[in-house]
Amino acid sequence: MKKLYLLTLACMMAIQGFGQSPVVYFTKDITPESLVSIYEALGVNSEGKRVAVKISTGESSRTNYLRPEFIKNLVQKVKGNIVECNTAYGGSRSTTSAHRRAIAERGFNDIATVDIMDEEGEMQLPVTDTRHIKYDVVGSHLQNYDLMINLAHFKGHAMGGFGGVLKNQSIGVASSSGKLYIHSAGRSTTRWMSDDQDGFLESMAAAAQAVHNYFHQEGRNIVYINVMNNLSVDCDCDGNPASPKMKDVGILASLDPVALDKACLDLVFNHQSVAGDDASPLIRRIENLHGTHTVAYAEQLGLGSQQYTLVNLAEQTGIRNADPKSQNLYNVYSLDGKKLLTNATCLDGLEKGTYIVNGEKRIIE
Repeated sequence: MKKLYLLTLACMMAIQGFGQSPVVYFTKDITPESLVSIYEALGVNSEGKRVAVKISTGESSRTNYLRPEFIKNLVQKVKGNIVECNTAYGGSRSTTSAHRRAIAERGFNDIATVDIMDEEGEMQLPVTDTRHIKYDVVGSHLQNYDLMINLAHFKGHAMGGFGGVLKNQSIGVASSSGKLYIHSAGRSTTRWMSDDQDGFLESMAAAAQAVHNYFHQEGRNIVYINVMNNLSVDCDCDGNPASPKMKDVGILASLDPVALDKACLDLVFNHQSVAGDDASPLIRRIENLHGTHTVAYAEQLGLGSQQYTLVNLAEQTGIRNADPKSQNLYNVYSLDGKKLLTNATCLDGLEKGTYIVNGEKRIIE
């Protein structure tokens, strides 16, 4: 029976060659230079384009937003504008004047022009899925750009479970009223309604698809980058976030937003936690809020794929998320079939025992 199980596992891991799956690039180096390198790996030409670099400007100086000194090289390389929209809650960014002060305080004006896209109004984008929202309400300045770099800080979120590129271009690109429309699952543009969790998550997926489709019209494009650092359970919209318990992971990028967020989730859920590097608080936050549903629903809508090929920029070689053969990355299962590690760079955190590593039985001593 054990031989049959091992054979079945090996066959499952060999299914679906990685040539057809979307590519997710990875680097463990979180530096301004590596951010530029991973963008360049995507192969998108910004020459002659009006470029929007979508970030979160952060609710306070204590939040974990991507710092200006980190993103400066990329923003200036593509000659881009930093873009944001006003928030829908009271705080430092709920009005344009307050948001402008916050932007100046954070130092973003020192590296680029910052465009608050709903400063002069909003516009509606069509949605493919009308189960909840009937359109996506975004800042009107979105129409001024040909290329968007969706540059997200991957972390937890008190409402969505986690925030990555899907949240950054749904809630993040929505105007103030558009944010309320998504949060309410299409029921209001004027007040908070948060009693339909799955409806909210599905509305985020639908809104993200609307922005993706907008930038896939002729002459436009969009790319996606997640930075996995300062992995707090709280979002950058929290002015006093909890301290991260999980150590930094790296930077990931793709042309497929679903594959990218899924790759980041895999790295969290399959993290081998040890003292001082514990993924369990972030996992609990995501699970308690059904956060993975956003990615699953986005795939259901056709926005992208949860299957992907991971390419480590340090090695320039690709591995399927289900097939790491011949690579220095490890997928590890217990003998009872529980997945313990996904695309791990080492096995040092495993206790002594017998495991299935990349489809083969291995004893860790």
